[in-house]
Amino acid sequence: MRGDDLIFREATAADMPGISHVRLSVTENAMTRAQLDARGITEESVASSFLADSKGWVAIDEGAIVGFSIADRREQTIFALFVLPGFEERGVGSRLFDLALNWLWDNGANRLWLTTSAGTKASRFYERRGWVVTGDGIHGDVRYELRRSEKL
Repeated sequence: MRGDDLIFREATAADMPGISHVRLSVTENAMTRAQLDARGITEESVASSFLADSKGWVAIDEGAIVGFSIADRREQTIFALFVLPGFEERGVGSRLFDLALNWLWDNGANRLWLTTSAGTKASRFYERRGWVVTGDGIHGDVRYELRRSEKL
């Protein structure tokens, strides 16, 4: 899939270095590699999840990954959505988010959830799309949910 000179495609294990680069480059919801490792989020664990219940998508500009999303059908969650700061507000996140959402709906999800920090661009992004706060996440963040009947 192409759009605005970007290529959008399914992520593979070979994309993990680029996915990690994006994840470690963001300014909101930023985490270090050590913090991610402490939560069990490693390149190996994410790559192996692609062989089980997760699927990811990447946005590529001139051969480099500039954004990614990951959805988990077993947990019915948006596991990750991140875009390099220089590519924000260009529709990259929306396109990656839609790919993940549609895959989850197509795989039988009825209620989706995700977590993010409160008061961020990300929280406003989700709220604009109809997601509602349902409580606190386990890492001091906020849990959002969206039911199939509420999807936009």
